[in-house]
Amino acid sequence: MPFNLPIALTWLRVAAIPLLVAIFYLPNSWLTPFEKNLIAAIIFISAAITDWLDGFLARRLKQESAFGQFLDPVADKLIVAAALLVLLNMDRVQVWVALIIIGREITISALREWMALLGAGKSVAVHMVGKLKTTAQLVAIPFLLLNDTLFGWLNCAQLGTWLIWIASFLTLWSMFYYMKKALPQLVGKID
Repeated sequence: MPFNLPIALTWLRVAAIPLLVAIFYLPNSWLTPFEKNLIAAIIFISAAITDWLDGFLARRLKQESAFGQFLDPVADKLIVAAALLVLLNMDRVQVWVALIIIGREITISALREWMALLGAGKSVAVHMVGKLKTTAQLVAIPFLLLNDTLFGWLNCAQLGTWLIWIASFLTLWSMFYYMKKALPQLVGKID
């Protein structure tokens, strides 16, 4: 297993997950609810930035590796799932949203593994629609975590809700896109 700066940043994203969850379990005498929301949003935004930064550095420093390509999307899926479960627990996101997003991630991960076993993994390689889905999720979740009014007029909870609905649509679209791409290989291989 290689270890370099891009992989270290990815591991930092994984390490941020328990912090993101634990912040909401601290006593209110330690941090106010607003401070908890703000810190969680900052943790998530920092993780989202490292998602971009680790890929940029891997390409720039010529430190791309199979392990890094495996770990990066796993870290993304884990932090998004953890944030969604926290938001679901705080009643800031609907159950159907969490089910669509987490269910899609499980489905497409299983599909990619199955396609790799068939020798057709490239047919379900990451596509722009998948990148749009990830971007929409990474933008929506911090607004839902913050759950406050910014600048005296920006309702983060409402904006986050609209954005996560858009992310859910993009999530379904990307799932159907990948399923459609895999269907020709699957039809002839299912016994």
